[in-house]
Amino acid sequence: MSAAQAPPNATAPPRATARTWAALGVLALPMLLLAIDATVLIFAMPGIAADLSPSATQQLWIMDIYSFMIAGLLVTMGAVGDRIGKKRLLLIGAVLFTAASVAGAFATSSEQLIVARALLGLAGATIMPSTLSLIRAMFIDRAQRRFAIAVWSMAGTLGAAAGPIVGGWMLEHFWWGSAFLINIPVMVVLLVLGPVLLTESRDPSPGSLDLVSAAMSLVAMLSAVYGLKTLVAGEGAVTGVLCVAAGLAVGAVFVRRQLRLTNPLLDVDLFRARAFRGAVVADLLSIFALIGSLWALTQYLQLVVGLSPMRAGLWLLPAMAVSAVAAFLAAALVKRISAAVLVTAGLLVAAVGFGLMLGLTPDSGPVPVIVALSLVSLGGGVGMTLTNDIIMSSAPPARAGRAAAISETAYELGTALGTAILGSVLAAVYRSQLLGDSGAAAVVSPAQLERASATIAEAFTVADQFPASTAEVLITAAQAAFTDALTTVGVLGSIIMVVAALWTAVTLRGTSATADLTRQSDRAQAVSATGSSATG
Repeated sequence: MSAAQAPPNATAPPRATARTWAALGVLALPMLLLAIDATVLIFAMPGIAADLSPSATQQLWIMDIYSFMIAGLLVTMGAVGDRIGKKRLLLIGAVLFTAASVAGAFATSSEQLIVARALLGLAGATIMPSTLSLIRAMFIDRAQRRFAIAVWSMAGTLGAAAGPIVGGWMLEHFWWGSAFLINIPVMVVLLVLGPVLLTESRDPSPGSLDLVSAAMSLVAMLSAVYGLKTLVAGEGAVTGVLCVAAGLAVGAVFVRRQLRLTNPLLDVDLFRARAFRGAVVADLLSIFALIGSLWALTQYLQLVVGLSPMRAGLWLLPAMAVSAVAAFLAAALVKRISAAVLVTAGLLVAAVGFGLMLGLTPDSGPVPVIVALSLVSLGGGVGMTLTNDIIMSSAPPARAGRAAAISETAYELGTALGTAILGSVLAAVYRSQLLGDSGAAAVVSPAQLERASATIAEAFTVADQFPASTAEVLITAAQAAFTDALTTVGVLGSIIMVVAALWTAVTLRGTSATADLTRQSDRAQAVSATGSSATG
């Protein structure tokens, strides 16, 4: 019997109704918005700096506190959603997100803006796992759920592509606060239609919320992410290492605590399912490579090719369109080809895309970048659509909030690690190549070259102080050094994708394309319960 065939006596799961599909459209809206919100503030920072005059440290906190709060609270909010209801938590998050957006738009000091960004992160942590877990609860049929996850993924992809375009246009016509006000219409639609279209889902017997575990998860994530960002910023190796070590230590104690609790905050039992842990790790590695490389490619388009932020965003649209199509392609192909084969093949295609970065030069232009990124988007779109489906299918609907929180935490960890590790590799190679360029060293002083080696953007700032001939030599050297750094990141991205492909080939082997994986999780939990009873 093929993977696409079900046993003759199997009871067909209920199919989604028109109302369910309309509800999916409502759930896609916040994902679209959160993806836009993740990039639009980058373009608003010059206006914020001119208006509020934040210090360098305050600018970092304005940018980073949002992701810090999301990363630290996802696990807790996933468990809260299972207890009070995912729909209720989503609507509470929408109200908070709206209020925080207004506060951010009209902030009159850097401190107020940092607080508003922290509240946006708190609200984002309630929204992200709620949307995915509600999809798990509403779409019982596996094939329909896979298609729904493809729509949900497409919304995030389109939002990431629209961020530079929407943000660039609004900031050309309005003040920096408009970057926050674009959130409000979407959240109003969610608050109006959500109560009508969404159905509530919660764990019928969740137990009490373990506040100690919640505090430990927040401390572990914040310490680790802050330490990584400190190391990347070069603000203190000792502080960065200590924070990462503290985060890992608290995280280890947190996991041990979850293994002992009857109603844990983090459902560690889900990792007993081979397919679940395989999909989570594959997602983390994919995001790790993609985010680290995407940031480098965006800088290449703007500072080496010479495109404006809006034009760079427009050039990224084909790759984003490929990613959206790939999500639906995966949902169709998995009916005939096993998930393990498709995910593995997708990751290998992404590895080829990263490998194409080796051919980039300062004169390549945008086309080779888009070809490479389109292959990465094709492979990643296929792979991550199916791994998200596997993750959510591994958990019963009542516990979907915790599964979604694990999935989103892997995403945030991958983002933080990709930015930190690949970002530091990019900076180190760029610095080494520029400092070793004899042409640049011949036209500027060692102190000026040292300053230009911090970032390619800083090289442009230094070049503005010199006559055109000298500036051209420095900028040409900086662009060549950055391109060399970008190719190094491409090689690392390709290696990471190959490792992820080998991992999925092993861990996803035998994963059914149609059968729900919840039975595997239930069996693992039964074994765990039996073992606990015996040892007790």
